[in-house]
Amino acid sequence: MLLLFDIDGTLLQRASGEHATALITAIEQVHGVDLSAARLEGSAAGRTDGEIARLQLLAAGVSAARIDARAQAVRDACCRIYAELCPPDLTAKVVPGIPELLESLSTSGAWHLALVTGNFEPVARRKLRAAGLSRWFAPGQGGFGSDAEDRTALPPIARRRAGQAAGLMRSWPRERTLVIGDTPRDIACARADGLRCIAVTTGPHAREELLDADAVAERTDELGAAIAALGAGERGL
Repeated sequence: MLLLFDIDGTLLQRASGEHATALITAIEQVHGVDLSAARLEGSAAGRTDGEIARLQLLAAGVSAARIDARAQAVRDACCRIYAELCPPDLTAKVVPGIPELLESLSTSGAWHLALVTGNFEPVARRKLRAAGLSRWFAPGQGGFGSDAEDRTALPPIARRRAGQAAGLMRSWPRERTLVIGDTPRDIACARADGLRCIAVTTGPHAREELLDADAVAERTDELGAAIAALGAGERGL
């Protein structure tokens, strides 16, 4: 089974402050705009970095063509600034029980772990290194905000990479893939690719907002049980 984990709100809690600062600073530097008074319509939770940047810039009156032309520059600046701002130790921000769960899953031989996150990949990798979680998520795997601005495009990218890593001549099968996240947008991106999803309440959303998932977990032990239940009978290729 392929498990596609979100980061913020799922693996880590309250660890995105420096990330948000890096993205806003990058937007302002690249586009020469002042976003100090800007307010993003709706929550940023579950959005990709690129989508957040686009929405901020559109609200500031920047044209879509200019946003497209400078998207890579914003991405590069954000990753560079975050590398400077990221705390050296984020282990206190790890959701309780997550290291033990990841270790158990990775050593069982029944699960392939990867990421599906709206973070630009260098931001995601640095964040996980600081949190002590990077060893469970292999490079070259997963789907990131640097791969696509539309989050619904990320699970197919992650499945394709997992299939390649496994030596398959196709993407990893949908029926043997689970998305794990903390927002309705995680659920939506799973459904867009025909995947099942486990939602966790360790992010900003309550259980009642996440009932469209196949299972909702409030604690890490419940998440482990939900993974086992949904993965039962689906573990061979």
